[in-house]
Amino acid sequence: MNDDCSILNALEQQLGCYQKLAKLAELQHEHVQRNFTEGLLDVLGLRQEVLTELATHETLVASVRKAWPEFLEALPAEDRARAEASMGETRRLLEEIVAADRQDAIVLQHRKHSLGQQIHQTQAARKMNRNIAKSAYGKNESTLNVTR
Repeated sequence: MNDDCSILNALEQQLGCYQKLAKLAELQHEHVQRNFTEGLLDVLGLRQEVLTELATHETLVASVRKAWPEFLEALPAEDRARAEASMGETRRLLEEIVAADRQDAIVLQHRKHSLGQQIHQTQAARKMNRNIAKSAYGKNESTLNVTR
């Protein structure tokens, strides 16, 4: 019974972590949309802290996840309902977080691609300007003698 209490507690703590992660995912999305890099990095740091905390709870929960139906069967009805509710909400939040992260990744990938195109265009323009200058003014050799 004491083991069951620690696992139920871990399930609820795990749910709390996923709730924090969901809020951080919303904040991350805002920073991605506004192209606010510093805020995004702060949020990613906070998410890492929550993930570290989540890992400790996951260790306990993983021990019963393999035999989840049997674990639930052994619980009193009230605890069974708590465990199922926590696990269900955890799954829902995880799906929500993963979907939000995918959307943000797509936005960031598009920005990366656009920035790459801009860099390429800038390099091409520089090269074209150098070629125009060479053809207009001849070789780009300095006539200044710096030796004595």
